Amino acid sequence: MTDPASTALHTDRYELTMLDAALRDGTAQRRCVFELFGRRLPGARRFGVVAGTGRLLSLLRDFRFGDDELRFLRDERVVDAVTVQYLADYRFRGTITGYREGELYFPGSPILAVEGTFAEAVVLETLALSVLNHDSAVATAAARMSIAAGDRPLAEMGSRRAGERSAVAAARAAYITGFDATSNLEAGRTWGIPTMGTAAHAWTLLHDTEEDAFRAQIDTLGVETTLLVDTYDIRRGVETAVRVAGTGLGGVRIDSGDLPIVAGEVRALLDELGATGTRITVTSDLDEYAIASLAASPVDAYGVGTSVVTGSGTPTAGMVYKLVARQASDESWVAVAKASTDKASKGGRKAAFRTLERGVATSELIAVSDGFEPVETTAQHPDARALQVDLVVDGEIDSAFEGHAGVVAAREHHAMVREELPVRALALSRSEPAIPTVYVDAAG
Repeated sequence: MTDPASTALHTDRYELTMLDAALRDGTAQRRCVFELFGRRLPGARRFGVVAGTGRLLSLLRDFRFGDDELRFLRDERVVDAVTVQYLADYRFRGTITGYREGELYFPGSPILAVEGTFAEAVVLETLALSVLNHDSAVATAAARMSIAAGDRPLAEMGSRRAGERSAVAAARAAYITGFDATSNLEAGRTWGIPTMGTAAHAWTLLHDTEEDAFRAQIDTLGVETTLLVDTYDIRRGVETAVRVAGTGLGGVRIDSGDLPIVAGEVRALLDELGATGTRITVTSDLDEYAIASLAASPVDAYGVGTSVVTGSGTPTAGMVYKLVARQASDESWVAVAKASTDKASKGGRKAAFRTLERGVATSELIAVSDGFEPVETTAQHPDARALQVDLVVDGEIDSAFEGHAGVVAAREHHAMVREELPVRALALSRSEPAIPTVYVDAAG
């Protein structure tokens, strides 16, 4: 039977050709540990934010090879009949541990550890990377914008600058890291994110006059609405808005011009007209730097589009998915790693902690086991916070990380852990990571 929701072919071909060969040579059932991590932080930023975990778990539920998927693999001769039969019964029955969604990460952080047979775990590489690389890039950029905005509300409105599915995922990632609302209704329906939006310039241009457009909008939405005042002349737009709505007008939006100057002029005009409580929202190609430049301006809220959904110039987090430990022929465990100098990784299973001094993060402490089980507990690092949790145990997905509840929990967790950042992490300039990654022997 065809499964229209199947995510099984969100997979690079080489994962299935490796599986095909492993079933032939008898290594497919070897127990393995794969880790997903970033060698460096994207865009020389000072911290990264994990996002996409809840989405990945939901997609993992649908990682099934139905009749259509199997027919495609057979017809295209991607794999042989034995592998097709194996995939027909595929279920991930292993264990996944990882950082909570909304958690901060640094170079080398073991964001996910996937334990299972080689056959079970290798085919998840592309799906895991596509979700976490995209969502974490957006979340990292959005967190920087949230820091720059301070207490002023942020709305995500970049759906038209992204693929239709990526737009929904981006809205979710931005909300987790501090944005307050999205313009995307599907993100509202799927993830429970508050939605917002009133009118574009097309609404004003549709009407014979700007005043007609404003009156019609107010008749429909009430005086608490936000009027877009820069279709023609901004000063006249503000005057018309207050004349039509009165001094109780909820807000005006500015989408063009030199925003720090224009915002000041609009605030002065609104106050002069008696609309002292009318809020000013600015949009127009904002990013974290533009938001920071408006900190001293009389702006009440920001709307961010292109920059947030594209990771503000860094659209991927650059994470990788690597085999770090496996069983040998005698069933003992060995650490494995790529050794090439520019892309070297560190083998062995890892336990991760964030060391803290008076509540401020000082390092990413990673205990590495040469074999399989790190002999490591939080008791051995009393000033550290354990970073990994169980996401999937023996194939059973923890539903607490999924859906609306998972988004709320991730947002709350992010707000909490961001308070641990040292002050230097809040700067927007390119730099080294805010805290170092320190590796220690798990046995020592």
